[in-house]
Order: sequence, then structure tokens, then C-alpha cells
Amino acid sequence: MIWKSPPRGGQRTGPVLFLDRDGVIIVDKDYLSDPAGVELVPGAAAAMARAAAAGCLLVGLSNQSGVGRGYFGQAELAAVMTRVESELAAHGVVLDGLYYCPHAPGQGCRCRKPGPGLLEEASASFTWDVTRSWVIGDKASDVELGRRHGLGAVLVETGHGAEQVERVRAAWPGDPRVLVAADLAEAIDRVLAGDGDGDGRRVP
Repeated sequence: MIWKSPPRGGQRTGPVLFLDRDGVIIVDKDYLSDPAGVELVPGAAAAMARAAAAGCLLVGLSNQSGVGRGYFGQAELAAVMTRVESELAAHGVVLDGLYYCPHAPGQGCRCRKPGPGLLEEASASFTWDVTRSWVIGDKASDVELGRRHGLGAVLVETGHGAEQVERVRAAWPGDPRVLVAADLAEAIDRVLAGDGDGDGRRVP
């Protein structure tokens, strides 16, 4: 589902960073439903500002199964989303788009990552070059979404990322477009530096 789409006026084109929300942009607090609990991951906003200044579009892709599980409703989700945008705006960062899946696992939707639905929705407003665009997240499902569709992928070790590293290593051994970074700041710095074909901390 679309939380935020770009203003009308045709497709936006450019390198796109598709960013997971919980554990990447904000601290993961397990099915967050209270906007007072929104806390940016240290360095995340500044890194997003660097990416935007370099010409990247910033698009959020987020699984929000708390809705489908009945832990909170759309109103609570909206309040948290609004607070995230407000916190980013305080650092001069504006998300170009934000898409989310409200379904629980097993509901058979196409939008729960690594399903293609969120990218399909984003394609109505954005056109991206897969060689210059990335999915950045803290789960193997984020990496899988990116690689299924030809995009680079970065697993960050914040959120659930640290416990996902070995799984990612096993699934994508030697893939130069699968990187591991300590956090979003390092992920963005490496993407901007062109590390997709370098060695650094790529998955061995």
C-alpha cells in the first residue's frame, strides 16, 4: 500500500535507494505503534541527506505485519509514519516515496517482502536503473527482493541484521552486489563510493 507517493507530474527517474524502515532508518522496537517511540538510528538521517544531495531518490519499503496480526490499526501506523517523516524533516531529509505491506505472513499477498508488490507499486511513480539502485535492509528478505529484481542489496547489521549475516553469506556467496554494512550510514557511503563491484565487506 502507498503511504506517500510523489506529486503528480510524471515519472521520477534516477538511482533509487529502497530503504527498509525498522532497524534501518529507525530503531526497531518490535511492532511500534506509539509515535513517541520513534528514534532515528544514529547517523541515518545525515547519510540519507548525503544520498539525496548526490542525486539519489529515497523510497521506503516496509513490511508492517503488525496491522495484519491485529497488534495495531491503520491510525496507529499513520501516526508512526508521520512521526518518522517529521524526525527526518528536522534533519532536512524528505522521503520521495513510502510503500508498506500491512499483511501478516501467510495471508498470500504479493506485497510482503521479498514479494514484488511494493516495487511494482513504486514503478508507477519511479523509473530506476537497476545497475545504480539498491535495496538496503536488515533482513535476508530485503536482500532477496533486491537481487530478484536486479538491484544491488546491502544488509545492515542494525536491527535484525547482525543475526542475518550468515544466512545472507550462505544464500549469495561471492555476489559483488550484495554488501554487508554496519549501519545505514556505512551502507550509503559505500554505495556512493561505488563499492558494488569492490571487495571491502562484501559477502565472501
